[in-house]
Amino acid sequence: MELLSLALTDELDRGLRGAEEGLQALGLELGQRRFPTADNDTLQALRTRVALMPLVTELWLLGKDLELMASSDATPMPDTHTFLPALQGLEPGATALSRPFVPRGGSQTHVALAFRVGAELDRPGGWIIASIPADMLLGAFGVALPAADSRMTIFRSDGVRLAGANVERPRTIEGVRPRDEAAGTSPGVERVSDHNDLLIGLHRVPRYGLDVVVSRELHAALSGWRGSLELSLGALGVLLIVMAAAVHIVTRSEQRRIAAQSALQAQRARASRLEALGALAGGVSHDFNNVLAGIVGYGEMAQDAAVPGSDQARHLAKVLQAADRGRSLIERILSFSKGGARASTVFELEPVVEEVLSLLTASLRPGVVLERVLEAPGARLRGDATQAFEAVMNLCTNAIQAMPDGGMLSVQLTRRRVSAPKVLSHTPLPRGDYLALSVIDEGQGITAEAMEHLFEPFFTSRDGGSGTGLGLAVVFGVVAEFGGGVDVESHAGEGARFTLFLPECTDAPSAPATALAAVPEGGGQQLLVVDDEANLLAMADLMLQGLGYRPVCFDNAGAALLAIREAPNQFSAVITDEVMPGMSGTQLTRALREWAPHLPVLLVSGYGGAHLAHHASNAGVDRVLMKPIQRGELARALAEVLR
Repeated sequence: MELLSLALTDELDRGLRGAEEGLQALGLELGQRRFPTADNDTLQALRTRVALMPLVTELWLLGKDLELMASSDATPMPDTHTFLPALQGLEPGATALSRPFVPRGGSQTHVALAFRVGAELDRPGGWIIASIPADMLLGAFGVALPAADSRMTIFRSDGVRLAGANVERPRTIEGVRPRDEAAGTSPGVERVSDHNDLLIGLHRVPRYGLDVVVSRELHAALSGWRGSLELSLGALGVLLIVMAAAVHIVTRSEQRRIAAQSALQAQRARASRLEALGALAGGVSHDFNNVLAGIVGYGEMAQDAAVPGSDQARHLAKVLQAADRGRSLIERILSFSKGGARASTVFELEPVVEEVLSLLTASLRPGVVLERVLEAPGARLRGDATQAFEAVMNLCTNAIQAMPDGGMLSVQLTRRRVSAPKVLSHTPLPRGDYLALSVIDEGQGITAEAMEHLFEPFFTSRDGGSGTGLGLAVVFGVVAEFGGGVDVESHAGEGARFTLFLPECTDAPSAPATALAAVPEGGGQQLLVVDDEANLLAMADLMLQGLGYRPVCFDNAGAALLAIREAPNQFSAVITDEVMPGMSGTQLTRALREWAPHLPVLLVSGYGGAHLAHHASNAGVDRVLMKPIQRGELARALAEVLR
């Protein structure tokens, strides 16, 4: 009984420590401001963390005055006065346990674990409360049950019973006081209130102030023993069962805690690494776009001045072709970093997949068999169809290259409803309706080491240095841009399955884009141009003059703002770079609205994306253009805003 009590106590301690580690991680995110603050995001994040914590069923966030700030669902929180120690007296990082309670509308008894979050400089402290089913505190007691009369009870330090197994009615054990701080080992045989003798095993969980009492009826334990041989065999059998159960309980509890902790840490590490790489990719792309902007701008003007058909014209065409390839490379990197300036339309996904498969069919190597299972006719997405095409093509190409000796390439498209938040191999996935696109190959599979770096840019597992390592990185960025998730399943020697979950859109399809009109020219309007790069400013001056405008250039946003303040009606439009020292383009736009509320503003940036588009729209920007700007694109944008 003492060994069984010790094993069950150890399992209880490990389980509560696992839950506390989850609450500590959540508190750390709150303190570092990485926890979502919007209501829907907070609800989604809390539900995701509930799914990652095996013992926890609900989470509540309390403010500094014990007011409810957010919860994982609509379940009412427990009474805050039932916790021990009292919540108001908890030190940051300390925990407390509540009395047992039954949530409204439920039938199962729960116990709440509270964790105190410390106050930061600009964020008050509070509490995180997790609801745990009381039966979960009992662990594997049923597996190690020595006999039908065995009982297990868990007491709080003030004597409140939190959970019990095989307990028909409350019993008072004379001489054994769970609230006694000196109690720490099994006292042996004790007389209870109904005058029956019990075998008692008692151990304490000091960290949480809990006592675990395991007992058996003494007369029932001795009733089957007949003679010294039977007594010896019975004792040996019980000892072996208890020892095996104890080993099983401790091993299973440790494996469960380590597995849950490892999965959570791996998910965080992957997400943090990809986020950092995305930020780095975006910054490099911005600087490279500034270089390409000068090459493209001066190259186009030089090409206009060259004699058609001359060597100079041909050489300049090659320069512009190389710059266009560089621009395509930057767009692929920005796709990973979620910074590309992309068009957003409503389109059907199945025709895009069909187009990819038609192109692949014509170039399949011998031995590769293509299987298509497309079961989502009419299903639509909102975003850039070109991005979706590129993601599907990259996945299929990657799968074909994983089968050098041939095999089956299966492409499947189905509708999938996710009723509860789930954690995929590389991303979390909120609940909702999705289109699940799966690409399955019969290659050699993916190693555990490669799985950790699978979607990082420039990472490749191919021999000989073949491949750029951007294909899967682009896939990851495209899925993130659509607001979906990626799940990868692979076993050594059994191929791999990549599944993209893309949110289904129910809006009507967008009208097809019309052909671009001829490059429009200006009518002598005066334009204000702002850029801190002297070369780009000089190039813009020449380009705009060639288009029929009168540019006035400034390399300082403050000076440009002063010029508008002195004569707000002399300019027909403003063209400004976004990233500049002292004052950004969006800040300049917001400031000039005081003197020229209707002056059109074109914002130029080497690092766009949805975030910049939203920020620019709030500042009053009329159009956002992506570097490097081609002359025709700039001319059409000016014609639109001036009209």
